[in-house]
Amino acid sequence: MEYKNITDVKNPVSRIVFGTAAPAMMRGENVFGLLDKVFAAGINTFDTARAYGMAEKSLGEWIAARDCRDRVVILSKGAHPLPGSNEPRVTPSAIREDVEQSLRMLGTSFLDIYMLHRDDPRVPAGPLVETLNELREEGKIGVFGGSNWSYGRIDEANEYAYAHDMFGFDVSSPAYSLVRIKEDPWGFGYVDISGREHEAERAWYEDKGVEVFAYASLGHGFLSGKFSSNEKKRAAELLDPCGVRGYLCPRNLECLARAERLAGKRRATVPQIALAWLLQQPLNPMAICSASAAENMLSDIKALDLELDAAELNWLSEGDT
Repeated sequence: MEYKNITDVKNPVSRIVFGTAAPAMMRGENVFGLLDKVFAAGINTFDTARAYGMAEKSLGEWIAARDCRDRVVILSKGAHPLPGSNEPRVTPSAIREDVEQSLRMLGTSFLDIYMLHRDDPRVPAGPLVETLNELREEGKIGVFGGSNWSYGRIDEANEYAYAHDMFGFDVSSPAYSLVRIKEDPWGFGYVDISGREHEAERAWYEDKGVEVFAYASLGHGFLSGKFSSNEKKRAAELLDPCGVRGYLCPRNLECLARAERLAGKRRATVPQIALAWLLQQPLNPMAICSASAAENMLSDIKALDLELDAAELNWLSEGDT
């Protein structure tokens, strides 16, 4: 496993982060066997959220049973619309409510990394920054940032923080993968920094040094290897509605075809190729991955051992034109 040191996060952060938005965890089921195996493989960082059903509870029970709180990094998120609603909840009160609930569900007093799960551009960034700083001062959260926040809004938050001698957004979680979103998969708004049209966003992240936790690193299952690039009908059957709406299109099928060809050449899997490509991008991001079976996750981790050369990286990227 590779790790990255992030300022003010006590433990090094694993480059591959386990995403808890898996069906069994969202139902609050016991997945100790799965978590034991990914932890033993070196994954010490776990991405969860108030919007992930009972996933925080499932993760918290495992952490308590294994007495490993001091050895893991918890990234949780809040301020997401309530189930069945598209109404934004990006307010100081919603942030506080969700942090307190996350702490209870996870059975911990502190969240290493905290992100606002969605944004509402109508809300000034200042009061949100103030609330996050208060929670940090209270010892309830560590570094913080936004998921699905545009770089312009992160700039707004950080300018306010700088002007008022406060901590700003040090982390961000946009969608980022070899394939890119064609339309909003969830209906709550999203930020995707994949593809050539988002070069300016990626340059901003490099310049500002805001750490990126890439969600949908395998395109919401599009790069899982469960179907091939010439099986559009099968893809529509295997992907969930969000995956179909967000990723199933000719451009992404071409990206998948290139990943398949390189996987054959390098004796690797499609997910390994896709993750190797992402992990070797200039942003040096963390890749959030989810799996219901430990063997899939253990296979994906091998992407860290797969060095792609510049020609291969560029060739894969050409599929997004």
